[in-house]
Amino acid sequence: MQPILLDGHTLTLADLHAVVSGRLVAITTAAMARMTASRACIEGIIAEGRVVYGVNTGFGKLANIHIPDSELDQLQLNLVLSHACGVGDPIPAPIVRALLALKINALCKGFSGTRPELALFLQEMLNRSILPVIPCKGSVGASGDLAPLAHMTLVMLGLGEAFYEGERLAGADALARAGLRPVTLKAKEGLALLNGTQVLTAYAAIALQRALNLARLADIAAAISVESLLNSRTAFDPRIQQARGHREQIRVADNLIRLLSGSEIVESHAHCGKVQDAYSSRCTPQVHGAVRQALAYAAEVIGTELNASTDNPLIFADENEVLSGGNFHGQPVSLACDALAIAVAQLANISERRLENLMDPVQSGLPPFLAAESGTNSGFMIAQVTAAALVSENKVLTHPASVDSIPTSANQEDFVSMGTFASRKALEVVQNCETIIGIELLAGCQAMDFRTGLKFGQDPHTFRCALEPGRGTGPAWRLIRSRIGSMPHDRLLHADICTISAMAHENIIVETAETAVGGL
Repeated sequence: MQPILLDGHTLTLADLHAVVSGRLVAITTAAMARMTASRACIEGIIAEGRVVYGVNTGFGKLANIHIPDSELDQLQLNLVLSHACGVGDPIPAPIVRALLALKINALCKGFSGTRPELALFLQEMLNRSILPVIPCKGSVGASGDLAPLAHMTLVMLGLGEAFYEGERLAGADALARAGLRPVTLKAKEGLALLNGTQVLTAYAAIALQRALNLARLADIAAAISVESLLNSRTAFDPRIQQARGHREQIRVADNLIRLLSGSEIVESHAHCGKVQDAYSSRCTPQVHGAVRQALAYAAEVIGTELNASTDNPLIFADENEVLSGGNFHGQPVSLACDALAIAVAQLANISERRLENLMDPVQSGLPPFLAAESGTNSGFMIAQVTAAALVSENKVLTHPASVDSIPTSANQEDFVSMGTFASRKALEVVQNCETIIGIELLAGCQAMDFRTGLKFGQDPHTFRCALEPGRGTGPAWRLIRSRIGSMPHDRLLHADICTISAMAHENIIVETAETAVGGL
């Protein structure tokens, strides 16, 4: 399989997902040339004796202190050592893989003044799966992710710790086992490695990828619940959506109609006389559509940040100029992550309400809590409680981090983004939502069993239903039933929840439904 090419300009969310999943990376020739030219500019500054921030000065509030040439290497080492102040659990391996790719890609733009050897060294670390131990807390997302990126850089120097071949090792030992020798940082290089939004963007990109998948899965879960609750499809009529005009609302309604098309269950109550359903079913296009629009905004911002130069100062080799600015500030991604978290929390909120309707025999017309023998069996009673607990947790997690700021560095960095926390908790909201929608799917499939007449132990792929489900809901239901059997009596639901959450994360339910009805 061909490696993902990193050139500083063309990295996509799909490319990054492939790297997270284990694909190798390679740096393009053009990127190597840009880094070489950028480095030559830095070497020229030093040779000319020019005083330039980040090259031969102190950092932050110490920018007015000139550093002699003889101490420039020590300056970079001291910067890394002093900034490696992270705390908390190690950042998970998928996030570390993503941030390494993003740091390489940022260097490839040729604005950082680093030798090409540094990008190549990071490439080797990523391709050989030398993953630095990086504490997850300690960044305010302003001068980029200083503390966590310092921990990344420690391993390049043969310091710190790294995971390699399943072991947590000293950085020097991890490099030695992989056949690599530590690097020595030259002028500007430590600053270039520490400045940048790669940690918060890595979290954001993975949260976004999973959220986009969840938006499609939520439509499937809603369709199964609508079908099992004997709700009407009238609210999804395209004329209603066109009358309002929101693009994603129109799309979600179309998804629901296609998923439910051909459903004998829906047709069985076409003339039941029921006028309107609960908002959680009837307003699915309005809510899910609004979520998709918020995710589109987040995707635009995060997609741009994948190929951004977030270092400071920036080297413009063609003009032989070094310009100091604020591209390291995480505010764009911080705001996008807060919007993403709020949007995904809404998917979870409405999902839990449909789940509650499935529990209620008045709403569903089915046994209480979907238990075949209610009383002796509690059915999905506490599964719904778990979903409710996660929904409530999300309400706390979605308090915007981006509205907060705290001055740092003796008021030099007096307005910060909190983007790293925004992205980290956005991913936690997404993980909670995967579980909540998974529980709705479990309950919806149990309700579908009642509607179709499926009995415990029957093969859902060969079973001829008394009433066939929809063209999209049917394949999704059968896939879930192939891995998680119907529940005629109480059993350990924890295992089922873990399985359905894994299926949600793998995106196989969405792929199965899309094979039947087209893209959602």
